[in-house]
Amino acid sequence: MALRRAASQLPALVARAANPAIRNAAANPVATSAFRAPSMGMIAQQSRPYAHVIINQHRDTEYNNEKLPWDFTPANMKKAEAVLAKYPDNYKQSAMIPLLDLAQQQNDGWLPVSAMNRIATMLGVANMRVYEVATFYSMFNRNPVGKYHVMICGTTPCMVRGAQKIEKALEEHLGIKKWGTTDDGMFTLGEMECMGSCVNAPMFVVADYTGGSDKYTYNYYEDLTPDSAKKVIDQLKKGETPKVGSQIRSKAEPASGQTTLTEPPLALIAGTLPTREDHSSEGDGNHNKYWEGHEAKLFSLRSALRSPFQKQLSGLDKA
Repeated sequence: MALRRAASQLPALVARAANPAIRNAAANPVATSAFRAPSMGMIAQQSRPYAHVIINQHRDTEYNNEKLPWDFTPANMKKAEAVLAKYPDNYKQSAMIPLLDLAQQQNDGWLPVSAMNRIATMLGVANMRVYEVATFYSMFNRNPVGKYHVMICGTTPCMVRGAQKIEKALEEHLGIKKWGTTDDGMFTLGEMECMGSCVNAPMFVVADYTGGSDKYTYNYYEDLTPDSAKKVIDQLKKGETPKVGSQIRSKAEPASGQTTLTEPPLALIAGTLPTREDHSSEGDGNHNKYWEGHEAKLFSLRSALRSPFQKQLSGLDKA
């Protein structure tokens, strides 16, 4: 999952890197050194736009510097070792993104420099190799974020379908601006580029760090309106579990409704589905009982469906 998320963010990062305003802001040492001890409300007020997405210059703080010890917990170290075991010794650096993702889950949603250094040691690479990856992908946060990191899709289909209204509604509901964090440290409001739910636009994703890496979730909420978006936030605030996916339907489909797969499958109508002989199992009495009931149901269904499609089937036979 971590690799897929990273790959999906490449177009957005290229576009942001080409924006002079963002490049100039990223080079501002005052903006990147404004953080003090992680009072989340203070971080929210002092952070600049895109603070959790692009910070090209690290500045030591009392809560983020190389002198602070960091390591995986015993449980997460086992997970890290399992990830490393997937790769030959000379390709251990291929585990970099999964390990960074695991570290971020353990560390309440962000990556301190000492965590990146620890991963570099585990992979046998220079620290800079890890910094290059952590600063490239916007999925990695190098400043503290809220326990719920809410990222609204900002790509064209979601914008056309009302993403800006969702953003405005959540800003007013949470009392923060985009890229800010609520005073209680519960919510950070951000933006993410296309997450592949265009047909159910607008949408946002929520990275939930409340349960650490063991209970970490990354859930999509789709077909949103300002009211349903606020409802999802309120449910999270109460510790409830909002409906994941579309808030108004059960699948991804055009606004006008389903346009494909609107007829029963021809294999079912024509009687070419697998039979008992295709799935025989010697000496399995339960298997035979299953197929007796299964075949009876198929026969009834075929009889009910066959007549309206008889002409269609005849055409297939002639072909």
